[in-house]
Amino acid sequence: MARPLTVKAIEGIKTSAVRREIPDGEVRGLYLQVFPSGKASWSLRYRFGGRTRKLTIGPSPEIGLKDARDLARRAHVTIAGGEDPAAQKQASKVNARIPVDRDLIERVAAQYLARHVKAHSDTTKQEVSRILNKEIIPAWHGRRLSQITRADIHELLDSIIDRGTPVAANRTLAWLKGMCNFAIERGIIEASPCARIKPPTVETARDRVLSDLELKAVWQAADALGWPYCGFIQLLILTGQRRNEVADLTWREIDFDNRLWTLPAARAKNDVEHTIPLSDLAVEILRAVPRIDGDYVFTITGRRPIQGHHVIKRRIDALMPPDIAPWVVHDIRRTVASGMARLGVNLPVIEKILNHVSGSFGGIVGVYQRHSFDAEKRIAMQTWAHHVEAVVTGDAAGNIVGLRA
Repeated sequence: MARPLTVKAIEGIKTSAVRREIPDGEVRGLYLQVFPSGKASWSLRYRFGGRTRKLTIGPSPEIGLKDARDLARRAHVTIAGGEDPAAQKQASKVNARIPVDRDLIERVAAQYLARHVKAHSDTTKQEVSRILNKEIIPAWHGRRLSQITRADIHELLDSIIDRGTPVAANRTLAWLKGMCNFAIERGIIEASPCARIKPPTVETARDRVLSDLELKAVWQAADALGWPYCGFIQLLILTGQRRNEVADLTWREIDFDNRLWTLPAARAKNDVEHTIPLSDLAVEILRAVPRIDGDYVFTITGRRPIQGHHVIKRRIDALMPPDIAPWVVHDIRRTVASGMARLGVNLPVIEKILNHVSGSFGGIVGVYQRHSFDAEKRIAMQTWAHHVEAVVTGDAAGNIVGLRA
């Protein structure tokens, strides 16, 4: 093992025709480089992420032995904390060349929304905008993205979890990672502060399916709410579409003559235009909705669709029997899928109704499978509507038998 360097030993080092590396026996990885020109420089060798890395500390004798050791020890502390000191130094050099306001959090967020998120569906744009403006920008307003640390991110995620919304912490991290990757691609920052940060909450897939009695209770509670919430909830049950897709429904999307709802790609979660055949009962419900100035179907003002979905859900819960197990609105969509399968509808048809592009239509299958299943979807939707009507009126078994006959 090399002996610790001393000031006297350093002063006595002679130059040679080749570059020399003289290790310091006191601080692991620290060494002095002596060049043929007579100049000397301190460096630190270490391992990070399974690779050998080098950090240039600075020239000698401008940086003395004691200071070189102190800087090397600080670098070891940084490494122990999961950060790469050489990468940090490189990023700081780049950031010094970046105009002060180029990587401001609010400016990067605005660019991310305008340049990247705009290509997604309206639902996704709303979600990302909400996360950026509610969680990220208020927490770091006025700060530079290049100066945000992993500790800052963990602090933000912990605060979201502590207020009782752990899944929101996962979503915030996911879109923050997306924004950081966007900033890297555009040369705004060199490294993502989100690197190696895992989602803080383990999510388990929900499997709650409403029973026929529970479905009847939801339907009847919606009836008691009256317009416009009644039609909104009942159309969710009859179509199995996503909450926002139904809530933001417009009259121009409905073709009453052909009993068809065409969901434009801009409103679909997977950015694919989707057609939903409307059952007789769905058409009846839509025709009963009063038309208000404007294009939205479920609206009070005519200027915007109904809002406050959580409030609507609480009002429905208050009208349902007290022994109903906890449920969420998205469980209706799962209930529709499960109910159709119970009625004998094939899985590919159910996935087409739900507008899934994975599952039966994922990968290479989705490239070559172009059958629209329009006829099968219409039969399935009518079958499901008959079943729902039978459940609500208390004659479920008889109606199911009649449909299959």
